[in-house]
Amino acid sequence: MLEIQNLHAAYGKVEVLHGISLEVPKGKVVTLIGSNGAGKTTTMRAISGMIKPASGRLSLNGIDITGMSSNKIARSGLAHSPEGRRVFATLSVTDNLLLGAFPRLTFGRPRGDVEGDLKRIFDLFPRLKERENQLAGTLSGGEQQMLAMGRALMLNPDVLLLDEPSMGLAPLLVEEVFRIIRELKSRGITMLLVEQFAAAALNVADYGYVLENGHISVHGPAEQLKNDPAVREAYLGAAH
Repeated sequence: MLEIQNLHAAYGKVEVLHGISLEVPKGKVVTLIGSNGAGKTTTMRAISGMIKPASGRLSLNGIDITGMSSNKIARSGLAHSPEGRRVFATLSVTDNLLLGAFPRLTFGRPRGDVEGDLKRIFDLFPRLKERENQLAGTLSGGEQQMLAMGRALMLNPDVLLLDEPSMGLAPLLVEEVFRIIRELKSRGITMLLVEQFAAAALNVADYGYVLENGHISVHGPAEQLKNDPAVREAYLGAAH
């Protein structure tokens, strides 16, 4: 579904990713964990075309998307819910969601049932339904995170990138975000998840990769990583 091979990425002359490779199979949840500054968000930005890879290959459904612009990658079937949410503050909740479906409304993607999908997003995120006509900039942080996720889902993507969906949220809202991720998993949504709460990410994921200083240090089934002594000590803490 999504394959990354020997990906190098840099900001100017500073290389952040030093040849990483990973796969996200169809219908699976794969998580990428690591400390701050390890290169997790850079990985997501390179995949979605927000930065151009220095070298390596990215493929989606067998199609080479390396170096494509973000809009072309989206039309190819990849949606990105970015770190920091980045909602359109002066537009309503509904308009933000419909912008997620823009490639479907302009024939860049199969249209399908946009109106039905909008209703399904409101069913998945009841708080958004309550605020459908409210300006996105007036929502709470948790509501904006739900909106960013819902907007990405409105693409009806083949692969969904979730970058730090729980960042800055209160514990109850973190639980709600992971409830939604589990629900999406049950629906067969293919996801690559970057998450600061490594234990929660591994609990919901099928497979995981550990990123350290721009390199993949270890990878394997999520259950295996949860029981790896080095991973437990570095990322899960004594409580886990």
